[in-house]
Order: sequence, then structure tokens, then C-alpha cells
Amino acid sequence: MDLKHMAARAEAAAASRLPGDGAGGGALDGHTGVSVQGSVPEVLGTEDSSQHGAPAGADAEPEMVQLLTPEGKLRDGGSYSAYAELGAEELRGLYRDMYTIRRFDQEATALQRQGELVMWVPMTGQEGAQIGSGRALQTQDYVFPTYREHGVALTRGLKLSSLLRRFRGVSHGGWDPRESNFHLYTLVLAAQVPHAVGYAMGMARDRKMDPQLPEAATVAYFGDGASSEGDVHEAMVFAASYDAPVVFFCQNNHWAISVPTEVQSRIPLANRAKGYGFPGIRVDGNDVVAVRAVTRWALEHARSGKGPVLIEAFTYRMSAHTTADDPTKYRLSADEEAWISRDPLTRLEKHLRAAGLADDAFFETLARDGQVMAEKLREDVLAMQSPGFTDAFTDVYAEAHPLIQEELDFHRRYEAGFADSQEPTA
Repeated sequence: MDLKHMAARAEAAAASRLPGDGAGGGALDGHTGVSVQGSVPEVLGTEDSSQHGAPAGADAEPEMVQLLTPEGKLRDGGSYSAYAELGAEELRGLYRDMYTIRRFDQEATALQRQGELVMWVPMTGQEGAQIGSGRALQTQDYVFPTYREHGVALTRGLKLSSLLRRFRGVSHGGWDPRESNFHLYTLVLAAQVPHAVGYAMGMARDRKMDPQLPEAATVAYFGDGASSEGDVHEAMVFAASYDAPVVFFCQNNHWAISVPTEVQSRIPLANRAKGYGFPGIRVDGNDVVAVRAVTRWALEHARSGKGPVLIEAFTYRMSAHTTADDPTKYRLSADEEAWISRDPLTRLEKHLRAAGLADDAFFETLARDGQVMAEKLREDVLAMQSPGFTDAFTDVYAEAHPLIQEELDFHRRYEAGFADSQEPTA
């Protein structure tokens, strides 16, 4: 199957289930798309058998939680009412976060194109999924990101320029995870997911030893492509076995670089949770209000000892996989255009204006603030210093190590052995 054929197939499949306003074009009920039995939401769907031989109901499209329509109309929170309450300032804050991180993403992309970054991983289009889930977290929760969760990093209070240190090539990390409970970016696909489960199990044991510790959970972010990795399966097995307080947050962008989700999975990703015995929820990932509500519920469920939850945020990244990627080789322009009207910023702006919660002055101020932020970001990046020769040795361990010192001495002697060379400096 060539790439253009896969793109056409994916477009046809996606068009039948794009998040809509409840009047067609999406799998929605009148309110949330999820019913609640006790404290565990049950994904609704028809019980037809799979053409590929999957168990009856396994391939049924799950109902999608949507609280803010593409037209900017706010729905009744239904089962998530207690988690969906937002005041005017909170709604404006969600928009401010999404606008800021999109402006950051644009500037980072420009920096890479100008040769100031080695590579960049864009996230434009996924602001609703990241800001909504990030704003659902509590201070004691711990995040294990991939390499694209720039919006979640913003909600955890990270200085945005620190995210660019690794992509500038001046650091192996960029920040201290202990200061924000936001782990370092993981470039190895899905490797962070078992780490999130192990950390969650550790937190649960710590609290068992000391009940005075606050209830806490971890969130493991990964994409639809990473869901095919064995690490995710193993992590979910362990999480289910030990009722680990972890939320698996899958941002389903529909494309694992050039491979559409339909090729990777014969059933909807949210339905996979059934095989492990814990709740799976599909949420409109471009609806920041719904994502926040669903993630708040899932985190509360996990923190209270009821076990893990899988959230599938149904979204679409409007940019490339990385700046080394050319999506025009496999994605159709019609597919991208179909998602423009579902832009997470546009729909919240429509609601803010229609409800009289924000005026032109608010958006103009954001634009000015965004420009100031971008200029400061560029200034910070250009001021980043490259690491010295000895840093490669001194940064391996927290304290001096005799073997590493021996290797450093060897390299110094080696470099000094060249007649026209000078000894490397720090």
C-alpha cells in the first residue's frame, strides 16, 4: 500500500467520525457521550462484530466526550459536571495558555528553520489536549512526557526557553524535574510509559508507609504511534495488576509519522483499555474544556486507589511530525482542511466572545504579550552557551568518579599528543 493510498483510506475513515456538534459528523450523545455506573465510566458503542475477527463490540466506535462544540457552544457537563465547572477567568486562562504555547511553537519552528535549533517537534493543533490535561493536574502529580508536551510543560511552570536547550544541543535535559514534577523529555518512543507506572507504584507504596502524604498520580503521555510499542502493553499490564495510580494519556493524531491509525490498530485505541480491565475514555482532544474535565475525573479515580485509566484524546496536529518531516508526502490537504474548523483556539474564542467573557482588547493584549514572549525566547536561545569539553565527563555522575576522571585524563593526553593542537579547555 503506497503512502497516498494510505492517506486516502485514513481520510475516509476519519471523516466519518470527526468531532462534531452532536448533529452528525461525530459519535456523540446529547451531553457527554459517557455513562457512569458507580464511579467508573462505561464507554458506549454498538455491539457489532469485527470484520477482522475481533470480539463483538471491540471495534465499536466509542462515544466521544465533548463539552464545547466547534461552534463555541458549551454543553451540559452531564456525568462530568462536577469536573467541568469553570469561571470566566479560568476560561480566559485556558485560552491564554493555548495562545501562548502556539506562539511559542511558531517561534521555535522559525528558530530551527534559521539554523538555531538542530530539530524541533511541533504541536500546533494539539493545544486543547495538552493545556486541558495539564490544567487538571495537582502539584503533587508527576508527568512523564514524550518530546512534544510543550503545552503541559507550560502548565507545570517551566521556563519555555529551557525546553529548547536539548534541541539547541547544549544540554541532555534542560531542567530539573524535581522542581516541577515534569520529567525530562523522552526521545525513545514509549520508554517513559513503564517509567510512569513504576513511579506511580512507588508513590502508592510511599503513601502506604506514610498516610500523611497527599494522594498523587502520574500521567504518561504518548501518541497513537507509540501505542503500538511493547512498552505500552507491558506498562498497562503492570498498572492493571497493581492498581497503579496512573493515567495513560494518548494523543491520537491519526498519524504515526506516515502510517495512519487504521493500519496500526483494528479497534479504536480507547477500547484497548477493556483488555486490561480498566476504564478507557475517548475525548474530543480539540475541546480544552472536555479534556480538562475528563482528566480531572481520571486523576481522581487513580489517586483514590481505583486503578489506572486510559484517555484517548482525539485530535489532529496541523504541523509536521518534526521539522525533518514533510507531511505533504502522505497526508491529503482535504484532511487537514476538515480539521481547521475544529481548531481548539477558534472554538474557545467563539465561546468567549459569544458569552461576553472576552473582547477585542483581551485578544490584542495576548498578541502583544505573545510577541514579547517570542522576542525574549529568541534572545534566550541565542545566549545559550555550548558545553565545554570536560562537561561530557563531569556531568555523568553527581559526584566525582575515579573511572570517569581516568578517561578525562586519557583524552587530555591524547589531544595534547597532536603537534598543532591545544589541550581542550572547560
